[in-house]
Amino acid sequence: MPSFDIVSKVDLQTLDNAINTVKKEITNRFDFKDSHVVIDLNKKDFIVTIEVESDMKLNQVIDVVISRSIKQGLDAQIYDFLAKEGYQSGKVWKKEVPVRNGLKQEDAKKIVKLIKDSGLKVQAAIMDDIVRVTGKKIDDLQAVIQASKTWNLGLPLQFVNMKS
Repeated sequence: MPSFDIVSKVDLQTLDNAINTVKKEITNRFDFKDSHVVIDLNKKDFIVTIEVESDMKLNQVIDVVISRSIKQGLDAQIYDFLAKEGYQSGKVWKKEVPVRNGLKQEDAKKIVKLIKDSGLKVQAAIMDDIVRVTGKKIDDLQAVIQASKTWNLGLPLQFVNMKS
């Protein structure tokens, strides 16, 4: 039976390259000259830590992070900017931005429900942090992929491991 997996994974090396590119651009920008800017990626926990002098510069750094990530081929939705608010610690503003890596259980349940509501003749099963979709025809699986591009889940989805 044909099948494929729906995942939401982030390539750590690509993410690291994007953050390093952001660091280079910030050090070369005139408006950040002689200002305190620290951008750090915690590779174990997938958290980007940003420290800057003001709230305005924090927003500028976030814009650069998004634009450089897109140029590296990453989806802008991998960053959960709304998870924690930026806070002031002494003279610097700090913000921890978690990177979404893997499907959470409630997101996987939403995906399965959307697949079942689509009326296509496929089965969806949750396996840890992936959703496996199986069907009798590859055309049905391709219809699920096309339908999933219209869902607004706020997650970057990838379709991998297609088997016929």
